[in-house]
Amino acid sequence: MSITAAMVKELRERTGAGMMECKKALVATSGDIEVAIEQMRKSGQAKADKKAGRVAAEGTIRVEPGVDGRSAAIIEVNSETDFVAKDDSFLAFAAQVANAVQSAAPADLEALMAVPLSDGNSVDETRRALIAKLGENINTRRFDRIDGAGALGSYLHGQKIGVLVALDGGDENLARDVAMHIAASKPQCVSAEQLPKAMLDKEREILVEQAADSGKPAEIISKMVEGRMRKFVNEITLIGQPFVKDPDITVG
Repeated sequence: MSITAAMVKELRERTGAGMMECKKALVATSGDIEVAIEQMRKSGQAKADKKAGRVAAEGTIRVEPGVDGRSAAIIEVNSETDFVAKDDSFLAFAAQVANAVQSAAPADLEALMAVPLSDGNSVDETRRALIAKLGENINTRRFDRIDGAGALGSYLHGQKIGVLVALDGGDENLARDVAMHIAASKPQCVSAEQLPKAMLDKEREILVEQAADSGKPAEIISKMVEGRMRKFVNEITLIGQPFVKDPDITVG
């Protein structure tokens, strides 16, 4: 049976595979498109397994708000190259993953992979099909989902930085401003109480040694150290940082 251009076109549209791959599959199955699809799915599965060990360092971050405005999900999906990270089918998959996290609230990545999407296939099945289509390893690296009685806000800077914030009180505009501040200033935690004691002790030790070299009296050295410790803590905690939209005030 001769393989026509129309048959190749139909198989490409249904599988997303390359022209030569589709033609080879049709030749191998004597033009039976359904059998060709089945065989390509099997070979696509093998390709997905083979590519699974490759590093996926590019990708996108997406936020999916809940319809009630009281919950939201944030996800990071990775690819191997920036080219694939901008592909429409990759971005559509990321949107599906974000929606799955928001609607199903999976406990972990393993649970997320089993969540069925609108076409009946699971997140992982869809991921593997996309690997076969795009030829790169694709992974959901991490996700989170927030439920809150207060305001929710998010901020995305391109595809590389994403922040999701829940406030006790306030409004969506404030929550978005705080999210934007976090994206710009990268605080390590919300407040000093959340900083590891070992980190604070080490910083204090360094500051004491630096101040001791000044030759000043012990009382002055103590005040110098305390002042520098406050500055250190403020620089790395959200509520201590100068607000990016108004540096004359802190976020707190």
